[in-house]
This record gives sequence, structure tokens and C-alpha cells, in this order.
Amino acid sequence: MFVQDRNEARDYFYLVWDKYRQKRPLEPIEAIIADVIVEHPEYHHYLEEKESSKENNFSPEQNESNPFLHMGMHIALKEQVSADRPTGVNAAFKKIMTKSVSVHDAEHKMMECLGRILWEAQRNQSLPDDDMYLECLHKAC
Repeated sequence: MFVQDRNEARDYFYLVWDKYRQKRPLEPIEAIIADVIVEHPEYHHYLEEKESSKENNFSPEQNESNPFLHMGMHIALKEQVSADRPTGVNAAFKKIMTKSVSVHDAEHKMMECLGRILWEAQRNQSLPDDDMYLECLHKAC
């Protein structure tokens, strides 16, 4: 899933959710996104109340979790594992799965590392460090 900005990403979530609910055919990436949305019923109201959620910043300072970021990280992890990119992420996922109750649970464990690496990259204005990411995932195993 490649989008240029926050509004474009949210619009894509809204589009996929609408297509899914209308039982319209989904493209392969849309099917992955729909599956992630279905796994998160606590976020469905954000997708159904577009006007109120589209401009919401979901501020951590106000103890708000960003549902779009959360679901986007699940999607990113699914894509990483599927493509084994960075190389080794699929093996790390398989190890984490051995200590997880579900794929969803394993992704949550991996999400800690992904979030940390993305935050570091943003803070340093650099690309994410694949080696640090994989090291973090191996510690999570």
C-alpha cells in the first residue's frame, strides 16, 4: 500500500471498507487491508464516520491511539513478511509465531520494533535501519 499523505491513506481505508461492506470485488492489496480492518472491530466506527475521523490527529498527548497508523502497521508487516523484506523478517516472524497465540498477536509483538525503528528514522531524518530492526525482532523472539 503506497500513498503520499495522511488523507490519501485514510481515503483508501474508507474506500476498501465501503467495497468490503458492499461485497464488491477487492484487489489483492484491498483484500489484505479489508482483513486487517475486520480484525479491528474497535476501529470500524472511524471508518464509518469519515467526516469526524478524517481530520482527527489522534493525539498521543490526549491518550488517543491512531487507528489508521495501527492498521497501516499491520499491513506493512504483512507485506514485509510476504516479501521477506528486509531479508530475515520472515524468519523472525516464524520464530515470533512460535510464542504467539495468533498471527495478529505476533504482528503486535513485531509492531513494537517497527514503531521504534520508524520513530528513530524520522527523528534522525534517515532511512529505517534494517539491521537494528532485525536485531529488535530477534530479541522479541
